Amino acid sequence: MPETGYLIAAVATAAAVTWGLRALPFAVLAPLRASPLIAYLSTAMPAGVLLILAAYTLRDIDPGVPDRAWPTVLALAVTVSVHLWRRNGMLSVSAGTAFHVVLVSTVFTG
Repeated sequence: MPETGYLIAAVATAAAVTWGLRALPFAVLAPLRASPLIAYLSTAMPAGVLLILAAYTLRDIDPGVPDRAWPTVLALAVTVSVHLWRRNGMLSVSAGTAFHVVLVSTVFTG
């Protein structure tokens, strides 16, 4: 068993590193908050992330396998419809995802 002083030093070192790693992002981001680049990214990134998510989801759709394609196409229609209706990205993605899960779990169990 290691000595008490060694254990205290190890715990203190781990605590200091953990605290430093958690504080570092806030210290680095503070000067960036006024940056025009960060302001642009905060408005452009949500649409970009959703575009990448949609492309990733739709990349493997095979129209020749309707049992696999229809749930995705219908869930995409639900996602777009909810987004046009409510203009809420979180709500539309959640509704589309839930609808897809329900379709795949119940209707298209093939």
